[in-house]
Amino acid sequence: MRPRGDHNPNRCTRHAFTLVEVLVVVSIIALLIGFLSPAIHGAMVRARSFKCQMAQRSVAFDFQIYADPQLHGNRGDDGDSGMFHIETFQESQYGVDEFWRWGDSGAVQVPDAQGNNPMRCPEVREPMTLRNNLACSNGAVGPSPSVSFAFNARLHRAEVIDSRGRPRVVGVSLRSDILSLGGIPLLMDVDGREAQDRGVNPLYIAPSLDSQGPYADDRVWMPGLRHGGKANIAFIDGHVESSAAPETEQSYDWAYQGRR
Repeated sequence: MRPRGDHNPNRCTRHAFTLVEVLVVVSIIALLIGFLSPAIHGAMVRARSFKCQMAQRSVAFDFQIYADPQLHGNRGDDGDSGMFHIETFQESQYGVDEFWRWGDSGAVQVPDAQGNNPMRCPEVREPMTLRNNLACSNGAVGPSPSVSFAFNARLHRAEVIDSRGRPRVVGVSLRSDILSLGGIPLLMDVDGREAQDRGVNPLYIAPSLDSQGPYADDRVWMPGLRHGGKANIAFIDGHVESSAAPETEQSYDWAYQGRR
């Protein structure tokens, strides 16, 4: 018989955590979260930016095929001539107008039931509506805040001085020789909400440079700096870059204009 008060060495004694110990553990966890959160957020930003770059690179690759006189497939209204228009290519990417992909429907919201979601940046999540029998410049794609990418406006409309000395824009055509000019921006991230506030088409973008006419005062310059303060820009030769001030980059040829 064991005397009272004798300690049993085999008996397991449990001690509850003290309030101080709990507070110390919680403080350590909070400190670790504080250290890790910026790194995790930065990794997520880089991942979404990379996904956006891949989407732009895919568009640039399609453009290279579209512009090639030997490789191009259906050019829609551009036909098989040596000249083509950036808007027709843009419509082929969205699947609108003569490239309509959604049967008899007059309009479709993307992402659709099959997951089709053309020309989108992962940071722009608002549903986008595509409308049949309309050109891109005439309301085929919208609303503006849902638009992710804008094409270089000077590949669509060139600024000229008319016979009366007034600046205006005219439609232009492109040729396959543009493929040799790698420094020309093809498309980039756009801030569609800012375009809506300005009352301009979010599908085309261009810095003013020395414009005295329709492109003056950066009227159609709405870069979407949504990737850590930077925009992604895809170029004619297929490469993609990121910049916080794409209008000032010396290697970006924003001045190039198509042929009238």
